Amino acid sequence: MRVKLSTLGCRLNEAELAGWSRELEARGCQIIEAEDAADLVVLNTCAVTAEAMRKSRKQLRRLQREHPRAQVVVSGCAVSFGADDQLGEHGIDLTVHNRDKDRLVALAREALALPWMPEGATEPGAAALFARGRQRAFVKVQDGCRYQCTFCITTRARGEERSRPIAEVCREVQRLVADGIQEVVLTGVHAAGYGRDSGSSLDELLAAVLAETDVARLRLGSVEPWDLSDRFWQLFEQPRLMPHLHLPLQSGADSVLKRMARRCKTRDFARLVETARSAVPGFNITTDIIVGFPGETEHEWAQTRDFVAQMGFGDLHIFSYSPRRGTLAATMPDQVPTAVKRERSRALHGLARRLKREHLAQQVGRIQPVLIEGFETAGDGLTQVGYTPSYLLVRVPTGGADLSNRILPVRIERVIDEAEHGPPEGNARPPGLLLGGMSDIGTE
Repeated sequence: MRVKLSTLGCRLNEAELAGWSRELEARGCQIIEAEDAADLVVLNTCAVTAEAMRKSRKQLRRLQREHPRAQVVVSGCAVSFGADDQLGEHGIDLTVHNRDKDRLVALAREALALPWMPEGATEPGAAALFARGRQRAFVKVQDGCRYQCTFCITTRARGEERSRPIAEVCREVQRLVADGIQEVVLTGVHAAGYGRDSGSSLDELLAAVLAETDVARLRLGSVEPWDLSDRFWQLFEQPRLMPHLHLPLQSGADSVLKRMARRCKTRDFARLVETARSAVPGFNITTDIIVGFPGETEHEWAQTRDFVAQMGFGDLHIFSYSPRRGTLAATMPDQVPTAVKRERSRALHGLARRLKREHLAQQVGRIQPVLIEGFETAGDGLTQVGYTPSYLLVRVPTGGADLSNRILPVRIERVIDEAEHGPPEGNARPPGLLLGGMSDIGTE
């Protein structure tokens, strides 16, 4: 069978899609690209915002148009809110609730009478990796969240916290290593709460993966800034655990954080950042900020702006608040006018650009081990791109030689200004880039 897989939203959705891909390939299925005709389409939807729901509907329509003869399976958070009503589409052959995602392949086979080989009939690794050419894989280690942030719909969509057994995660990571993956990203809805339902912990999981697998680089996805132990930070002394964390702050005003029902005040967050940077000099901390949360005053906005500047984040993901039906925040008074949110977002983007460039400038002159991930999409075939351990994007002239999937020492020569990288698309600002040259100290 030819299968087209598609996802929107978070890294957890991508990790789930990659897991389905590996399971389908083990059954003899062929994972195809967009230009090929599929027998089966699987879409993993997102519903974190109303815009995400709109994009999920649009993606479904596009997939149905491109693969008119395919059977269609839809899962994800949009399904958890009722696929028939929320997606508003016909022609869906099977919907799979979030709680049943781990059994999606088996459920699809049973419900749709899909013809494929018995599990294990194909040679391990013979079908290659999901999304050919990738050197990084996402592994889902946990699902669900027990907390109730007032703006978040994910808790309703994902349900109770559920952690995968450590041994199972280690086996999956080692299988990826055997298939050539250099870097694995562990991800979950509330990764810091890993193991609370099974008597384990995130630091225990990380220690096991580092000890029991040969993965060259281990990275974490987004981690809420609480439930992190002292041992967690000590693990970053191991160079295989990458010194970058995305710690969602959401606001730099404690009064707003209280209305959001966040479990971390600004002083606690600042302490975490200090601990991280003490563990590894140059530790890259990135974050999320919601602009214009209900009731956000000029004073609270100024507190957020000042705290962001104080923390010196390597990058920011900035979201203008939009009411999400079913959340407590949507019913709060004093909703911030759109024009005010737009202006605050514009100002924060300007601050984020300055902070990121300052962070990038600190790398100039240093030699960094860079995982080469491939040629630039719109390049001339002479330059490849890759990431440093702290997740900074580097452009590396290789003279046309394909050095993909190698970790190479690269001397950082300068920061590439945004103007050199082309204009931003829509309201998004382009990612910061470093320009590096191949070092003469050998390869890793």
